[in-house]
Amino acid sequence: MDVVEIWSGQHACTLQAALRMTNEAFAERLGIAQRTVATWHTNPAVVPRAEMQQLLDEVYETASPAVRRRFALLASSEGTAAVAGSPAVQPLRVAVAVVIRADQTLLVCRREDDASGLTWQFPAGVIKPGARAETATVRETLDETGVHCAVVRNLGNRLHPVTGVQCEYFLCEFLAGEAKNSDVLENVDVLWVAKTAVTRLIPADRIFPPILAALEEAP
Repeated sequence: MDVVEIWSGQHACTLQAALRMTNEAFAERLGIAQRTVATWHTNPAVVPRAEMQQLLDEVYETASPAVRRRFALLASSEGTAAVAGSPAVQPLRVAVAVVIRADQTLLVCRREDDASGLTWQFPAGVIKPGARAETATVRETLDETGVHCAVVRNLGNRLHPVTGVQCEYFLCEFLAGEAKNSDVLENVDVLWVAKTAVTRLIPADRIFPPILAALEEAP
């Protein structure tokens, strides 16, 4: 395969396997968040948006001949089945921060690669192997939104019903910082939203029940 006309999640994962990169390394190579790579693994049929297509083109076109031959082999009917068993495909854990400031909570508006377009979510980031979930929560919130926060308590964990990713949820208190979009490739906006208005932006049936209970608590 000399040219990829349209990249899918499966093609992206095949390129990752050809490069023999972990999720973290592949995301860093592309300059994107690990959660996007995780989405490609959980939804191989997804078609990344135009700017992501260009990033994948660039990585593929600058890859060594050996990598491109390996990609062609993996993309064949026999090689594609091997991608699922590749050591590059790793279980993913994500830390989700529910940051409270008085009667508001912090949300980010994310670009989605599928037909859903844009979605509002709580700040989140990948928990790297060996790292503490609480540390990832604070670090990723700062990196993504410019907001400093501190973990108040663990709200529990679940396998996310949409992404299939293991999520750890934390209630956090606002410390300092101006909310800003620090991840313009992945996000469209970052806003403080009234706690009572969260379900207008995120369907209640998609919100982890302990989060809904935390949002109902008095400031």
